[in-house]
Amino acid sequence: MNPEIFLEISKILVITVVIAGIIKMLKQPALIGYILSGIVVGPVFLNIITSTETLTAFSQIGVALLLFFVGINLNPKVIKDVGKISLITGLGQVIFTTSIGFLIAKLLGFSTIVSAYIAIALAFSSTIVIMKLLSDKKDLESLYGKISIGFLIVQDFVAILILLVVSSLSNEGTSLTTLALETVVMGLIGMILLFLITIFVLPTLTKKIARSQEFLLLFSLGWCFAVASVFHYLNFSIEVGALLAGIALSISPYHFEISCKMKPIRDFFIVLFFIMLGSQMIFSNILQNMGLILILSFFVLIGNPIIVMILMGLFGYSKRNGFMAGLTVAQISEFSLIVVGMGLSLGHVTRETLSLVTAVGLITFAGSTYMILYSHKIYPVISKYLLIFERKGKKVDEGHCQLDESYDIILFGYNRIGFDIVESLKKLKKKFLIIDHDPEIISSLIRKKFDCKYGDANDVELLNDINFCKTKMVISTIPIKETNLLIINKVKKSNKDAIISVVSHHIDEALELYEHGATYVIMPHFLGGKHFSSMIENIELILNNFLKEKTAHIENIKQRKKMGQEHPKLEQSEQK
Repeated sequence: MNPEIFLEISKILVITVVIAGIIKMLKQPALIGYILSGIVVGPVFLNIITSTETLTAFSQIGVALLLFFVGINLNPKVIKDVGKISLITGLGQVIFTTSIGFLIAKLLGFSTIVSAYIAIALAFSSTIVIMKLLSDKKDLESLYGKISIGFLIVQDFVAILILLVVSSLSNEGTSLTTLALETVVMGLIGMILLFLITIFVLPTLTKKIARSQEFLLLFSLGWCFAVASVFHYLNFSIEVGALLAGIALSISPYHFEISCKMKPIRDFFIVLFFIMLGSQMIFSNILQNMGLILILSFFVLIGNPIIVMILMGLFGYSKRNGFMAGLTVAQISEFSLIVVGMGLSLGHVTRETLSLVTAVGLITFAGSTYMILYSHKIYPVISKYLLIFERKGKKVDEGHCQLDESYDIILFGYNRIGFDIVESLKKLKKKFLIIDHDPEIISSLIRKKFDCKYGDANDVELLNDINFCKTKMVISTIPIKETNLLIINKVKKSNKDAIISVVSHHIDEALELYEHGATYVIMPHFLGGKHFSSMIENIELILNNFLKEKTAHIENIKQRKKMGQEHPKLEQSEQK
C-alpha cells in the first residue's frame, strides 16, 4: 500500500473527527460535519486531498453501500401498512414540490435539464435523518410519526424509479421514446430475474449461510457487489444495482443481522463520499448565488411543510399532526445529492450546480433538525395561524371522549408499565381516562370500551383542554423529563391536591421531578429488584410458591406479546 495515501486519509479522518464532534455537540446530523470536513480539507482551505482517484473510488463504494443499506431496510411488505394518507401525501408532495421547484429554477434562470435536476433534488427528504430524529424524540409510534415514515418510504420508492431513469441516460444517441422503452424493458427484465432469485433461491441460501455470522457478512458484501455489477452491465448505474440488491435481502429474516454488520463498513465509506462531495464545492459560485441558495432553501424549509399540511388537512387531519408531519420534509435527502452527483458524472450538470444543491442541503439539514427537535415548543406559538390548514368538522384523528368530564385518574401512556396500572385501576372501580399517542393502541382501547383519547402529552393545547380540577391522581408512564415537568406544572396549576406519579430512568432526573412537585417517581430498573426482594421475603424459599409466581408471570408476558409489547432495548450506558 502507498503510505502517502494512508497518511492522507489519516489527516482527513482526524480533521473529520474534530469537526463532526463539534457538529454533534450542536445536535446536528453527522452528515453536515462530513460535508464541512470536505470543504476544510479541499482545495479551498487546506488542500490535503491529492489521491483523488483513490478517494473517489472509496466514495463510490460508500454510495453503493449506503443505497444497499437503505434497500435492506426498505421492506416492500410495508407498503401494505403505509395507508392511504401516506401514499397520497408522499406522491402528492413529490409531484407538487417537483413542479413548483422546476418553475422556481426556470424563473431563476437555469436551463431545462438543470432545473429538472434541481427540482428532483428538492422533492425528496432524508428517511435516515428523520427516523433518527423521531427515534430520539420517541415519536416513531405516534400518529404523525407513522404517517411521516409512511410517506418517506413512498418517496424512497419513487427515488428508486428516478435513479433507474437517470442511470440509463448514459446511453447517448438514442431518442427519448427509445430510451424510455429500453429503460422500462431492461429494468423489468433485471428486476424480474432478481425477484425470482429472491423468492426461490435466497431463502434457502441465507438460511444455510446464516449459521456463520462472519460468512453472512461476506455473503452480503458479495451479493451487493455482484448485483450492482450485473446492473452496471445492463447499462444501469452501480448505485441502482446496490439498492435493488438490498431490497432483495430486505425480506430475509436475517436482514436485521445483515444491516447491523454492514453499518460500520457503510459508515466508513460514506464518510469519504460526503467528504469528497464537500471538497468539490466551489465557493465563488456559492457566494455569487447566495440569493438563489436562500430562495431554494426557504422553499424546502417552508414550502414543503405547507404542501404536506394542505394535503393532510384536505383529508381531515388536525393542524397539529399536519404541522408535525410537515416538518419531516423540510430538508433534502441523500438521494438528492446522489442524483445530482450522477448528473455531474453524465455531464448534465456542472460542479456549480452540485455546489448549489449541496449548500441547500447543508442549510436545510441544519434548519429542519432544530425545527423537528423543538417542534413541541414552536407549535404552541404558531398554532392559531394554522387553522387555514384544518378542515371544518370532525377530524379523523380526534379522540373518543369528552375532555371536560371529570375523571378520578388520568393515565398518560398505555405501554409496558401502563398495562399493569390499568389492570389495577379496573379493580379500584374508579373513573379513569387513558391518553396515548399510538393510534393502534387507541383503537384497541376503544374495542375494550375504555375511555381514551388520542394525543401527545407534549401538546399544550391538549393539556389545557383536560379538566384536572377534580382529578385525584395523574400518572405518566412517559420516561421523558421535559414531558413530565410539563404535566406536573399543568396539573399543579389546576389541582394542588392531585397525586402525580411519573416515570424516570435516571436518578438525577428523578430528584429534579421530585423537586418540581412529583408525588412519586417510578424507576423501573430499581423497581424490578425491589419487587423480587419483596417476593423473597413474602413467599420465602419455597419452590412451589415460586412456581406459582412463574405461572402468573408467563401468562402476563404472553398477554403482552399478543399486544405487540417488547422489553425496551437500552443503550450500553443504561445497561451498566
